[in-house]
Amino acid sequence: MQALTAAVLAAFAVYAGAWYMGALEGNFALLLLLATVVTGVYWVAERLYFLPQRRRAVARLEADALQRRASLAAQGITQTDGTDLAPARERLLMQPWWLDWTAGLFPVILAVFFLRSFLFEPFKIPSGSMIPTLLVGDLILVNKYTYGVRLPVVNTKLTEGTPPQRGDVMVFRYPPKPSLDYIKRVVGVPGDEVAYLNKRLTINGQPVATQAVEDFFEREAMRYAKQFQEQFGAKSHRILIDPQRPAFIPGAEDFPGRDQCRYSVEGVACKVPPGHYFMMGDNRDNSLDSRFWGFVPDRNIVGKAFFIWMNFGDLGRVGGFE
Repeated sequence: MQALTAAVLAAFAVYAGAWYMGALEGNFALLLLLATVVTGVYWVAERLYFLPQRRRAVARLEADALQRRASLAAQGITQTDGTDLAPARERLLMQPWWLDWTAGLFPVILAVFFLRSFLFEPFKIPSGSMIPTLLVGDLILVNKYTYGVRLPVVNTKLTEGTPPQRGDVMVFRYPPKPSLDYIKRVVGVPGDEVAYLNKRLTINGQPVATQAVEDFFEREAMRYAKQFQEQFGAKSHRILIDPQRPAFIPGAEDFPGRDQCRYSVEGVACKVPPGHYFMMGDNRDNSLDSRFWGFVPDRNIVGKAFFIWMNFGDLGRVGGFE
């Protein structure tokens, strides 16, 4: 078992190392599932086989010691060396390293797997596409059950939950490359006619309420950007718009459902297909979103982003957001 366990742990280490070095595309959900299954098998084996074996060994040790004392007593020897069995008993009951690194970790790995798969998942914001709502380096939590509980890895929906609403900040699997997670804001739900023309957003022919507010200072670029308050019903959030950037969408891909979109020098207008969502970044002129690669299918949804739990460069960022 030692050799087998060493090989299993080495396989996990090689996979993680190759992922870290960029030699392959990693899948953390799959890795966590496999770790849960493997350590769970060892945990069951420990409870049903290995631990009882060690306890029987202790019982034999104690029985042998008792028989030895009885044999000496039968010979009239009542004074013995009084050997302390505690150290030997402790050594026999101790888990070997290969069980300590498998069965011993199972409860922790199972708890992480359950929390990450069905309740909350942490993410780190890698780019500025959601400025000013989310900054580079923000560590956020994503609610995994609001939009329906899904099986990990296969992402099959188990419960319906609440459908995504306009204005929600959502994490999803990037449609052109589902191994990547993206975060954007929902601006169009199934059946909506979404238009972003001349830097103005309209939904079903109705302009989304937008009001200019104070300029936003981008610390990374050391410059001020035009900032606006955008309103989706009762929800409001801030966006950045660069009036110097052209309105047309350069380099749009040939995505599924592109025939539902009309591109022009003014921008783009799309009819959102059933079971899909139209996503945009709050940093409107610096966001690679549905305007470029198309709609997000329901099966790609990961969850609703709702809380910044840490930003090591600015502790004041901690808190909820819209």
